[in-house]
Amino acid sequence: MSARLLARALRDPGGVTALDAAGWNALVAMARAERLIGTLALRIGDRPVPPAVRAILADARLDAEREGRQALWEADRAAEALAGLDLPVVLLKGTAYAAAGLRAGQGRFIGDLDILVPRDAMDRVEQALIGAGWEWVKDDPYDDAYYRQWMHELPPMIHAARDRMIDVHHTVLPLTARPTPDVAAMIAQAVSITNELSILSAEDRVCHAAAHLLADGDLAGGLRNLWDIYCLLDGVDEAALEPRAARHGLLPHVRQARRMAMALYGEGARLTFWDRIVVARLLARDGWGRERRKLLRFAFYLRSHWLRMPPAMLARHLFTKWRKGHRPA
Repeated sequence: MSARLLARALRDPGGVTALDAAGWNALVAMARAERLIGTLALRIGDRPVPPAVRAILADARLDAEREGRQALWEADRAAEALAGLDLPVVLLKGTAYAAAGLRAGQGRFIGDLDILVPRDAMDRVEQALIGAGWEWVKDDPYDDAYYRQWMHELPPMIHAARDRMIDVHHTVLPLTARPTPDVAAMIAQAVSITNELSILSAEDRVCHAAAHLLADGDLAGGLRNLWDIYCLLDGVDEAALEPRAARHGLLPHVRQARRMAMALYGEGARLTFWDRIVVARLLARDGWGRERRKLLRFAFYLRSHWLRMPPAMLARHLFTKWRKGHRPA
């Protein structure tokens, strides 16, 4: 049993009608664990399913709609807080997809609000958000200094009244990462959706999603990110995508993300040996939705840090986090 069951259901939702009780239990558990239950519910639609599953899917659709409304309201509140600064504010990830009515946003559970602003405006943005009710989540001086010196965003903030998180980015990968995307070009090519807010261009949305999946993290929850990429590929100019990815130093990542998206969700693609290892990490769940292959997951955890920083810095960082009691899951 693996999360290939979930990928297959998203690719061909008609096939779920042949599932038995154990199959449905596994599919729902995996979809919840990957935060794809709302997407799955929309994909299945009105197809015949067991009554208990029908209720679960109906709740998932309602939850996704509620999260979408909350995300758009939070984006509106951030736009209001930053309106006097006269600077571009670019929505990223799930909120951007929902705000633009993109397929990638349909049924998507949206957590934090992610925005991108010019780096030279970060101090002004920080103060404006604090003045509007956001406050710091992390109170550890080491974490705060690490974010400000090396990361691509401010330390996370949460609104005191609404309990919603905001991540303020000045670029899309940590400053120590090997690729260095041209964030000024991303902001310059952003597409306005309101007077105050924009989203990345179609090609830059794919580049950012591929970077987030393959050049930054440990691939936890990666099936949802790969579904985003599969959906986002529908709206790109094929002739423009690869030159744009090359400009951002992300061409290998975009090509790999496209292959894996087509292999799992599309009409198939020939995968490399490395692709197959990454796919194995993405699919590492059991029939209860729990993550499997602990050694493989730990290897990708180490890889995520290796991608972000040079070896000496990585050793210091991991030792510091270990000393403070952090242990990888």
